[in-house]
Amino acid sequence: MIEVVAKLGRGPVFLAGEVLECVVSFSNPLSALSTSASSETLAWASAQIHCQFHASESRVHLPANEEPRQDVQAENETVFVPNRDSYSESLPLAAPPSFRGQSVKYVYKLTIGCQRVNCPIQLLRVPFRVLLLHALQNFQPPQEDEVAPSNPFLDEEGGGKKDSRLLDSAVEILMALTSRRTLHQFNISNSRGRVGTFCIFKTVYKIGEDVIGTFSFSDGEIPCLQYSVLLQTEESVQEEYRRSRAQPVSVTTHAQHHESCLHSAGTNFSLPIPLTSCPGFSTNIVSLKWRLHFEFVTSREPVEAPTVPENQSEIITWTGAGQIEVDTFSWDLPIKVLPTNPLLASYVSPVLSSHSICI
Repeated sequence: MIEVVAKLGRGPVFLAGEVLECVVSFSNPLSALSTSASSETLAWASAQIHCQFHASESRVHLPANEEPRQDVQAENETVFVPNRDSYSESLPLAAPPSFRGQSVKYVYKLTIGCQRVNCPIQLLRVPFRVLLLHALQNFQPPQEDEVAPSNPFLDEEGGGKKDSRLLDSAVEILMALTSRRTLHQFNISNSRGRVGTFCIFKTVYKIGEDVIGTFSFSDGEIPCLQYSVLLQTEESVQEEYRRSRAQPVSVTTHAQHHESCLHSAGTNFSLPIPLTSCPGFSTNIVSLKWRLHFEFVTSREPVEAPTVPENQSEIITWTGAGQIEVDTFSWDLPIKVLPTNPLLASYVSPVLSSHSICI
């Protein structure tokens, strides 16, 4: 028996364009009573990166010449040499991100095939997650790094340096795009008049951040009874691949906040963007966009606030009206959600970094 162990040392999350490195070890766990005749011989081993594409037949219409294959292999050669103990390959910069939607799915895995002498072939599949940052599509390593003095105490290969520069550039780009704060103020009103004001300080976020907004109803003419805020994604199939022209988009809610706000001068909400969610992206088949969906319930008639007489010593109980004629309306605010540092996403990833199989 030969035990094959594959481990992604840095974690199971990578940016498109990074170098995926997997340490593969082969061992023959012999007991103390075993002899040399009990040893096994490994005939060969190889590894390949696959991106599996799945499309819903009820939502996506693919032409006959574009029918998805079960496994779509990387264009580069991905030959694994067992005596090196590790396998590395660069992920394409234009690769789609890992995504499990209602219309399409993109699933990544590293497949390691191996075989003992005179035994069937065994496959070890190592799943991993890919994040896509469109700003890295035209990434070029800085020229000055090529002539920078090297550190004799660091043993770095050229591929490792390039991978580190790409990750550092991605972190800088994400920081620059998501750290800008500008007050965005929106007036909330319906056909009867002004309801209030909504304020938000930025509309570009990273997965893992909180979307924070505030409401002010002190200057409103129409009383707001309650409101709801939902953090949602819209999955839309490109027009040429839709089953029907009137096909609606698929909406998924990731977080929500509901609050009764009658007689409130102001309030706020905080919605976390899950680290396991997919940032916005667009391919030739599907696009994913993020939004804040607001729903308001307002009263058609003024609602008087309870008053407490002066020098009142007894407890007064205020009971709201049993029936109120209301109006409802909704509003969508588009936002942008970008990926985060893959090292941070690896900490909460449900995917294991180490997998093993016995052949």
